[in-house]
Amino acid sequence: MRYEGLLSREEVAAVSVRESAVGAPDAWPDWLSARAVARLEAAGILAPWRHQREFAERLFHGRHAIICTPTGSGKSLGYLLPIIAATAEGRLGVPVTSTRARLTAARHTALYLAPTKALAHDQARATQALGPEKWRVGTLDGDSDAAERRFARDHADLVLTNPDMLHFSVLPAHQRWASFLGSLRYIVVDEAHRYQGVFGAHVAQVLRRLRRLAAQYGAEPVVAMSSATAPNAGEFASALAGVDDVTVVDTDASPHGRRTVALWRPSSSLRSDTAELLARLTDAGAQTIAFVPSRQGAELVSLAAQELATEPTRIASYRGGYLADDRRALEAGLHSGRLRGLASTNALELGVDVAGMDAVLVSGFPGRLSSFWQQAGRAGRRGQDAMVLLLAREDPLDTYLLDHPELVFDAPVERAVLHPDNPRVLGPHLAAAAQELPLSSADERWFGPTMQAAARALAAQGVLRDRGARYYWTRPDRAVDFINLRSLGERPIDIIERDTGRVVGMVDAAAADRTVHPGAVYLHQGETFTVETLDREERQALVVASRPRYYTQAQASFDIAIVRETERRAVGITEVVRGDVCLDSRVLAYLRRDEVTHEVWDSTPLDLPNRRLTTQAVWWTVPAHVASRLGWTELQMGAAAHAMEHTAIGLLPAFAPCDRWDIGGVSTALHPDTGLATIFVHDGMEGGAGFAQRGFEVAERWLAATLERLGSCRCDTGCPACVVSPKCGNANQVLDKADATELLALLLG
Repeated sequence: MRYEGLLSREEVAAVSVRESAVGAPDAWPDWLSARAVARLEAAGILAPWRHQREFAERLFHGRHAIICTPTGSGKSLGYLLPIIAATAEGRLGVPVTSTRARLTAARHTALYLAPTKALAHDQARATQALGPEKWRVGTLDGDSDAAERRFARDHADLVLTNPDMLHFSVLPAHQRWASFLGSLRYIVVDEAHRYQGVFGAHVAQVLRRLRRLAAQYGAEPVVAMSSATAPNAGEFASALAGVDDVTVVDTDASPHGRRTVALWRPSSSLRSDTAELLARLTDAGAQTIAFVPSRQGAELVSLAAQELATEPTRIASYRGGYLADDRRALEAGLHSGRLRGLASTNALELGVDVAGMDAVLVSGFPGRLSSFWQQAGRAGRRGQDAMVLLLAREDPLDTYLLDHPELVFDAPVERAVLHPDNPRVLGPHLAAAAQELPLSSADERWFGPTMQAAARALAAQGVLRDRGARYYWTRPDRAVDFINLRSLGERPIDIIERDTGRVVGMVDAAAADRTVHPGAVYLHQGETFTVETLDREERQALVVASRPRYYTQAQASFDIAIVRETERRAVGITEVVRGDVCLDSRVLAYLRRDEVTHEVWDSTPLDLPNRRLTTQAVWWTVPAHVASRLGWTELQMGAAAHAMEHTAIGLLPAFAPCDRWDIGGVSTALHPDTGLATIFVHDGMEGGAGFAQRGFEVAERWLAATLERLGSCRCDTGCPACVVSPKCGNANQVLDKADATELLALLLG
């Protein structure tokens, strides 16, 4: 497939070519049996690449390790080799020393964790194809029936699951898993870079609980992690798994084809250009994935591409929230080639082995370079030439990247951000750990030096009972049921079709007021529904099938209060501060927007409750002497601060591992806690995720880039490429780009 026609179009702003390369093979490890080698060679793997052998050797000899090489470089084989040696052939590089473990030495097991069910199932297929014929591999997730669960627990050599299943089902029932845990030799954490922010903090605590229980039954498993590249991979891996001295393997020795990456400035709208390119490429015979940032967007791109394509049935959509049958049918269609085009959210980014992609369309920068290259890696996975197009949306970050393509092509990926000691995460997991085994001072080994203070606080709150410096869970219910790994909030909301009772999807409770409020339009796999009712107590939203010609956008109000100031420093003539804040928000109404022109039809008020979020923020103020010098009215100052806030939020992902949907902001002409005009940018998760802290650390570069974007945007009064935000709670009212530029220039000196 040749792409010169596309690459010569005026929409292409910049192009980078990675030339093809031959691989550097290595010999099979001498500890791998001839029978295992023969099986691998029969599957078409004649020799390991050098990075696979290096990773395998580290693990076999008892070293915790993380491999950080590009998508499609064969990371899986590196951890499979020592797992096969141990679980299928009883070969260990480190002797079993525990007396209790020696009693179960006839069995050696391994546990694989993936962030999604789909990836675990895909890896199960791959491992069974590579392992010995009678190797017992089991998958364990919410779709597993009772027989599959018993097989995994009692007989499987390798169990593939996800953190949620481990947390909710395995660890609370550890007595029934005693044989498996006592013989656990390896823990694999695949796609480790996905475990950042609050989700990552939760998974870090689940891994500590797992290792604690394994030790109770006599096992000291080696942790193997697979990740996208990160400059602090060793530090991040150590924080995630709770282990010291992690070896990093990050030199890719695999072969790859020629890959062309281009930045594309849409000629019409981002959605229509994405759909047009998806239809054109699939009609030309190129198997293509378009990554679209939102669920609704993926559905709409798929529908538009189907209307443009000559073979519309070969294009579909894929996103999180699909039920198991829908998900597996789509995956099978991609594997077989029946599906040629797919509009997908990042639910498919997570490593599902969709080989043979000719092209990848990334519809809007996904917020992180690591995510972009992960998505781009879907192209050319069989070594063929491939193309990646990054289509810029109209927002400050994407437009900034079009002007600075070196930040995509040449910049290192972001540092991985993880705070496993977040007290709002640690506390509930200590309660769960206490129910599994009573806590004592010895458990600082697993949970760190803050454990005892946190346990005492839980005892003072009546959550745990202190009996001689040992802490017990004494309630009749399960502690794990109070923990949602994917957030610090409530359980998800089921979306149910009123007339049939069919569950068509799920949505996080935190997002329910915005996405499934009464009157909202909800899209699912080409079907359109209108929400009739949202019942939080019953955890359900009732929807009816419909086909309106509009989509909905929630409007909200926000108030923010400073809870605690942690740190401050001078930047220009202002001060940048970080600390904890309390954010009160409420969805007040929703707009109906034309699905083609995006024009606002009308606004409908809503009566929904107030929501409170305590999180971390970074903020800066307009000194009184600057405000006095400017002489602006409160409305003028507020409009300038509001525009500056939007642009700063849009550009923070260039400096921190987040996207604009992970963060939020509030600005005001006079804040009661500071007595000054103040601009806040805050983490969007309860307790914080480290993004605002990173903004504080890089404030000079971040705010300088914000000023550059404000000053260089070609629009007259503000547009989506500078100050207009797609997530503004008051529909982008009261914004002044020129005043924001003047004000920020003064603040930065």
